[in-house]
Amino acid sequence: MRGDVLARSPSVRRWSRRWSQRWSSRGPGLRLRLTVLCTALAACVSALLLWLGWLLVGGVMTAVPTLPPGTTVRVRDLPVPAEALSRALADAARNDVLRTGLVAFPLVVAAAAVLSYVAVGRVLRPLREVTGTARRLSAESLDERIALPGRYGEVTELAESFDAMLDRLHAAFEMQRRFVANASHELRTPLAVMRTEVDVTLADPLADVAELRRMAEVVRGATYRADALVQGLLLLARTEAGVAGPAVEVDLAALVKPALAAVRAEADERRLRVRLDCAPAVTAGDPALLERVVGNLVENAVRHNLEGGWLEVATDADAGWARLRVSSSGVPVTEARVGELFEPFRRGAPRAAGSGSGLGLSIVRAVVSAHRGTVTAAPVPDGGLTVTVHLPAA
Repeated sequence: MRGDVLARSPSVRRWSRRWSQRWSSRGPGLRLRLTVLCTALAACVSALLLWLGWLLVGGVMTAVPTLPPGTTVRVRDLPVPAEALSRALADAARNDVLRTGLVAFPLVVAAAAVLSYVAVGRVLRPLREVTGTARRLSAESLDERIALPGRYGEVTELAESFDAMLDRLHAAFEMQRRFVANASHELRTPLAVMRTEVDVTLADPLADVAELRRMAEVVRGATYRADALVQGLLLLARTEAGVAGPAVEVDLAALVKPALAAVRAEADERRLRVRLDCAPAVTAGDPALLERVVGNLVENAVRHNLEGGWLEVATDADAGWARLRVSSSGVPVTEARVGELFEPFRRGAPRAAGSGSGLGLSIVRAVVSAHRGTVTAAPVPDGGLTVTVHLPAA
């Protein structure tokens, strides 16, 4: 009666269903499988030793000295002829060994099973710690580490590899959070400008055509900025995802003049001295993305420059690489800050007011990496920055 009540209990049924599902989906655990394997090996070795002992004892008993023919010997109160003495002693010894072995064999197997279960459990304890940590982890608790103490050989290597993977995941999640926060902030700014301008203009009952045109120009500028930011985000995501057009031969030198033409008015306004040293530098890749690389570098060099400064653009090919180098004057940049400039939404100063989204060098790095190249930056001693791009030559 009590068994029926327990069987109908919801908690018992739930536990039984969970255990049956786990057993059917995963099968026996590693500890149980290793215990069965060790027990089977111990049983095989014990059976082999019992068989060898049975043979050895029989062989020793058959080697007793022979007696004169016709002599009778009593073996266990039975008269045995001398001719059959050795065979009788061998049979008796083998029977004793077999009886003793049949009693000791299950005891040895049971002891091996218990010892194997305990030993395997101690060996697998570090592995269970790794599994438990992996189950507890989530996007909000990636700072937890296994930090397995002691030396467990391969298990320690597994734990260290898992910790290293968690470090990379944590860094990736933190970078993603910062990217989303910065993108939200950058998109909020032009939207706030547009909303404020519209609200202020609509709240003025005496607003005339000139005021409306002024509002429209401000809103148009904010929309341009928001559109440029969205386009930059889409291009960055597309490049990092490895989505590119067909690879064709592209001469970096041919991309310099169009890039300069796009910012010529701003360069003239700042009275920049421009120097070109463009030799053929042919690489293979997506022409639109490579054009964006040259355009972003030239645009940054102009907009981060000083009044009356200078700008140098050079291209060449050497040792299987096509090289693009863009140098410009500007404010001094420390070595520690050079690496940060390639992160999204990191801006240099000074810069033209209201221009750019801080994605220029991020897009350059993503495009160059997608083309199996490298990009490096170094500060100019008197102030400014030099960015060098190496791409595989076609």
